[in-house]
Amino acid sequence: MSSDLIVKKDDPTLDLALRPVAWDEYIGQEKIKNNLHIIIEAARQRSEPIEHILLYGPAGLGKTTLANLIAREMGSSIKITSGPAIEKAGDLAAILTNMQEHDILFIDEAHRLNKTVAEMLYPAMENNVLDIIIGKGPSARTLQLQLPRFTLIAATTKAGALSAPFRSRFGATYKLEFYTPEEIGSIIKRSSRLLKANIDKDAISVIAQASRFTPRIANRILKRVRDYAQVKNNSLITSNSAKEALAIMEIDHLGLESTDIKILETIITQYNGGPVGLKTIATSAAEEIETIEDLYEPYLLQIGFLSRSLKGRIATEAAYHHLKKEFRAKESQGTLL
Repeated sequence: MSSDLIVKKDDPTLDLALRPVAWDEYIGQEKIKNNLHIIIEAARQRSEPIEHILLYGPAGLGKTTLANLIAREMGSSIKITSGPAIEKAGDLAAILTNMQEHDILFIDEAHRLNKTVAEMLYPAMENNVLDIIIGKGPSARTLQLQLPRFTLIAATTKAGALSAPFRSRFGATYKLEFYTPEEIGSIIKRSSRLLKANIDKDAISVIAQASRFTPRIANRILKRVRDYAQVKNNSLITSNSAKEALAIMEIDHLGLESTDIKILETIITQYNGGPVGLKTIATSAAEEIETIEDLYEPYLLQIGFLSRSLKGRIATEAAYHHLKKEFRAKESQGTLL
């Protein structure tokens, strides 16, 4: 039974209920919050929309939540979409022409925006105008529509995949970092109160350690552990019940799932520890390249189980020890990145 907690999207209503709705409820990312406080307050004093903002970092760290909090603080309406949802120029035109003064447009997965669509955003972001081409060939002409002043907040897991002209049009760019165990523990404590789940300190620590330093995953594990305790008629979630629930979900004490193990074992057993290319790993592990690169690899790099070189991915000595495999040092595995 694979848990797939990293990629699974479940309980959308409950996920929204656990999402912070005020700054003091948003735990972590203190530097970003402090910078945003200044930007927001300055914009309010000038009665202007805030600058366009780019948020990037691994999935599940709170980019969408931050966008919603910014809109709430500004007293603005927020329209939420994603890069893949805006398939053609007409889709973007429909969204932008329906924006009101000071509205916020949030585009998730911005790196997946169609190139033509992204280029249409340039004049909209800089001058609040939308250039629409009518007709084709020699008879084609450009119609320029004036747009209300709005703010674009874009989120991405791959900032490097955005074009330089697009990135340069954001007035503020912030990278969201993985959370500390203490911050994750505070998030689990808050979520357990909202879920009306009784949980002891040791259980919080067990869940936090398995959460991959990511709030979204911490909340999902907490919900599954709560379900397990409920079925077992345990009124209190203890460390033992948390560990038992994690075992059923096939999540180890460090938060590694079956796919993580498969990736590491592929590198170690089939390719002698690496280096090995990402495409080869994806084929062997039966996963998409993007899934490995966006969802699994960042955490494996963070905990030191994986390293990258010019020649490919390399399993570290720590990964060998975790999988209880014999490690033999190599003379050279390529220049590390």
